[in-house]
Amino acid sequence: MPQMGESIAEGTVSRWLKEVGDTVERDEPILEISTDKVDAEIPAPQSGTLVEVAVEEGETVEVGTIVAYIDTEGGAAPSADEADEDQEDAREASAEPEPETVEDDDEGEGDDEETTEVEASEEAPESAEPDSAEERLKQRSTPVVRRMAEEKGVDLSEVKGTGHAGRVTKQDLLDHLEKEEDAPAPEPAKEERKPARPAKVERPAAAAQAPSDLWKTFYGQVQHPEFPVRDADRVETMDKIRRLTAEHMVVAKRIAPHVHSFIEIDFTRVDRIRRQNKKKWADQGARVSFTAFVTWAISRVLRDYPMVNATASGNNIIYRGNVNVGIAVDLDPGLIVPVIRDADHLSLVGIGKKVIDLAERARSRKLSPDEIQGATFSITNPGVLGTMVGLPVIPKGTAGILGTGAIEKRVVVIEDPETGEDSMAIRKRSIFSLGYDHRIVDGADAARFLASLKELIEDFPEDA
Repeated sequence: MPQMGESIAEGTVSRWLKEVGDTVERDEPILEISTDKVDAEIPAPQSGTLVEVAVEEGETVEVGTIVAYIDTEGGAAPSADEADEDQEDAREASAEPEPETVEDDDEGEGDDEETTEVEASEEAPESAEPDSAEERLKQRSTPVVRRMAEEKGVDLSEVKGTGHAGRVTKQDLLDHLEKEEDAPAPEPAKEERKPARPAKVERPAAAAQAPSDLWKTFYGQVQHPEFPVRDADRVETMDKIRRLTAEHMVVAKRIAPHVHSFIEIDFTRVDRIRRQNKKKWADQGARVSFTAFVTWAISRVLRDYPMVNATASGNNIIYRGNVNVGIAVDLDPGLIVPVIRDADHLSLVGIGKKVIDLAERARSRKLSPDEIQGATFSITNPGVLGTMVGLPVIPKGTAGILGTGAIEKRVVVIEDPETGEDSMAIRKRSIFSLGYDHRIVDGADAARFLASLKELIEDFPEDA
């Protein structure tokens, strides 16, 4: 299962385009996957024959999981029972050198095949080198199994293998160790005990690690509580979009201390500019919505408030070098947030085109994985459905999100700048809420940010 984006951790096999026994060419599509709401065709990494499918259609697995085996040389393929071990082998090979190859630091990063040949040559004379793939597999065990056997002092030749061609699997080794533990231990020789001081009571290591384990579990795992079902209830399993949204929102609320600030903004000038230029923009093939005006203004204000365009990473703060604005799109049901990259370098019309294009392709499920990754700030617009204001959740990996309320006509008090006299007027206004991570953004920072945004929108430039 390939990595389709920096924050995508799993994928679902939607459809196999090839069957077992089919010949495949390198870079030829062999399956379709769905990752974080985006569908993609996956090409074959090598030419050969598809000999085994390890993950069936509809199954969801983590990135890096083996989904199929391609025979590139006509040899025997590992069985599906050994898929988990092979995956762990790949991780071990990339994380640290094999114990058998430590002798030569310059050549210690060889692949499993080279390691296998070294081990085979140590275990048998050159004249007895196995010729068939099954014989080679029978003499081979995975790096994980070899390491476990070495730690436990077990001779793998004494363990009965149940894997392909008699290969010793991790489960075989665990069963062997369990049998040894169940065997009665010899009685120790009796010896005279001498009075001794009470042993010093030490805190168990597991207890000392408990807090870190607790936080790791708290931040990284999401388990929703279950409730009893009543007779009149209807139960449906969450679809992928709803499940991912639920997990992301829980993690986001757990990690970031959320604070929200509000401001009311006058859209009368923006509304006039929009009506005056509507025909000109239509001739250019653009539709410039109120969201486009807000996105343009946000992208400029974020330049002056880098803490709002940042993220907390451990004890560090990462100040993002790009202004990538995510725009929440309602899929009814579901939600997706495509990203306008480097929005601060686009014109108002350019942002308008981007907003419409991304929204249309999001609803038709035609976005690529890259187009929903890398946001540094987000905008959600519940006001389009009439909501006065919302308290949005900050997406993980960012420090802020703007919620825009409905733009409505309201009666307000206007002060004449020359005479100072008050008068009643009907103006188009909206309430904005800024959700921000209080680890990075202080309340005064948020207030200044919203004040700058209000000033820019209410005095919007004609040539944006």
